Amino acid sequence: MGILFNPLLIPIAGIVMTVLIVGIVFWYKARQKELEFHQDMRIREMEQQRKMQDMELEMEQLKARQAPDEAA
Repeated sequence: MGILFNPLLIPIAGIVMTVLIVGIVFWYKARQKELEFHQDMRIREMEQQRKMQDMELEMEQLKARQAPDEAA
C-alpha cells in the first residue's frame, strides 16, 4: 500500500503517459506515410505494366503491317 502513496508515482505516470501518447501518434503518422508510399508504388507499377502492354500491342501491330509487305 505504500507504493500507491509514493509522491513520485503521479509525475512519473504522467510523463510515461505523455511519452506513450507521443509514441502512438508518431507510429500512426509513420504508418500512414508507409501505406501512402506503398500505394503510390503500386499505382506506378500498374501504370508501367499498362505502358508495357501498350508497347507490346504496338509492336504486334507493326509486325502485322510489315508481314504483308514482306510477302509481296
